[in-house]
Amino acid sequence: MMYWYGHGGWMWPWMVVGNLLFWIVIVVVAVLAYRAFTQRSGPPGSGHPGWGTAPSPPAPGHGPGAEQILGERYARGEIDEEEYQRRLATLRGKPPGPTES
Repeated sequence: MMYWYGHGGWMWPWMVVGNLLFWIVIVVVAVLAYRAFTQRSGPPGSGHPGWGTAPSPPAPGHGPGAEQILGERYARGEIDEEEYQRRLATLRGKPPGPTES
């Protein structure tokens, strides 16, 4: 058996563990760097998501419409029927009907 500088043959397991830890650290750093750079698609201040800028509003036709939101508020009981009808008429461009005051 080979001896390294008088330490005996028990040093080789520590060398193997050291090499494994070294390569594990290198791979983890590489993966984290890759993920960090691929999640951001532009330099700071470019307006791309991931750099602390506000997201752009959704395109028209995406997300709930005004009438749907109004219907949900009516269903939850946040507004009464009269207010629902009045706001719905306003959204549809019709004059609101008579109101009870």
